[in-house]
Amino acid sequence: MKLSLTILSATSLLLIGVGCVSPKKLRTAEAKYAQLDSAYVAKQNELRDCQGNLKNTSDQKTDLAKQKADLLAKIDDLNKQIDFLKKNNTQVLDQLKDLSLVSGTQAESIKQSLANLNAKDSYIANLQSSLARKDSLNMALVMNLKSALSDVNDTDINIKVEKDVVYIDISDKLLFNSGSYTVTNRAKDVLGKVAKVLNAHPNIEFMVEGNTDSKPYRNGVLLDNWDLSVKRATAVTRILQNNYQIDPRRITAAGRSEYAPVAPNDTKEGRAANRRTRIIILPQLDQFFKLLEKNKQ
Repeated sequence: MKLSLTILSATSLLLIGVGCVSPKKLRTAEAKYAQLDSAYVAKQNELRDCQGNLKNTSDQKTDLAKQKADLLAKIDDLNKQIDFLKKNNTQVLDQLKDLSLVSGTQAESIKQSLANLNAKDSYIANLQSSLARKDSLNMALVMNLKSALSDVNDTDINIKVEKDVVYIDISDKLLFNSGSYTVTNRAKDVLGKVAKVLNAHPNIEFMVEGNTDSKPYRNGVLLDNWDLSVKRATAVTRILQNNYQIDPRRITAAGRSEYAPVAPNDTKEGRAANRRTRIIILPQLDQFFKLLEKNKQ
């Protein structure tokens, strides 16, 4: 401000005395004016710089205040975590004291528990070994059946293992004429090959299960698909018993009617797949339970 007044005063003096000063003094005054004007511009720039620096300082102050608040919040959170850990440490120390008391007064009980655990481990190992033997038996059985029936069309007979159970599916077109439950002569030869493998494993029990498609059936004394499925199962059972001397105590005959399909019944192919007699190698549960009782002793 003082600089501006000085420049104005100098300008006024120059204007008043311009008519009576010499050219030399006028040039000197003009030079002085130019110098003062330059100084004024420089001070204006400095003022703008100072104002910019002041704004930057204010922004930095705001950021620092926010950072301080964040740090204080983190410190508060850490203090809460420290308090929580201190409480947990106290609880752990109390539990360790209790544990030392248990280990001192009940060492024999713990020793017995460990012995029981070792016995259970041995028991589980025996069960796993028995299951492995069962799986091996199933695989051997499947291989023997496939070898014995290698000359039979794959579409007429299917041998598979599902959930540790061996299934032998024989199509009804191979076993019976349409609507009949009398076993054909060709089918008797096929059943004879199956019986040979089953007779080689006299401890195995199995189920003969009749299945039909969903088309309604009634013929004479047979009222529906339940009757037909059961009659076809018992017909196969009699062949295995009477023609091939399989002990009947090993056999269960059952009918599932149309209620255990393996394919949709809305196509000709699906219905043909559902019309089948299934021989199911039953799991030897009695031997398995004997094994359980043996290992419990």
